[in-house]
Amino acid sequence: MFQTTAYSGNRVKDYELLIKQLAALVHDEKDIIANLSNASALLNQFLNNVNWVGFYLWKDDELVLGPFQGLPACIRISYGRGVCGTAVKERKTQLVEDVNQFPGHIACDSASQSEIVIPIIKNDEVFGVLDIDSPSLNRFDETDQVYLEKFVEEIVKCL
Repeated sequence: MFQTTAYSGNRVKDYELLIKQLAALVHDEKDIIANLSNASALLNQFLNNVNWVGFYLWKDDELVLGPFQGLPACIRISYGRGVCGTAVKERKTQLVEDVNQFPGHIACDSASQSEIVIPIIKNDEVFGVLDIDSPSLNRFDETDQVYLEKFVEEIVKCL
């Protein structure tokens, strides 16, 4: 049985522990929906000051809502549209300090003020994105980006 561990308060060490916890959760499990469900729950528990954590999966040339924690969300996002669609189009993490300043931002939850979206790419093919929203401006920084990208790398291992 998986158990969470109390976090130390050192963000780097805590993120490293989080990634180890993810590896333990997905080890030997082949069902991607189960793994993404646990990954979103783990992140939702770990991250403070967030109001949505989840995945969109690339299907038929658009992003489709996958496992998540939070309020109901937009179901489909077109290529290049909003923060998630831009992450897919550019194939790079989008760290948005103020979503209201992001051209074409899709407001699924009006409480969201900042966002980070990490594309999930395996064998040079887009699989989807990890999307995390916060009700605070400037919630995410470079440390979050580095370690959330490592978190996604761990997810890619189980795809």
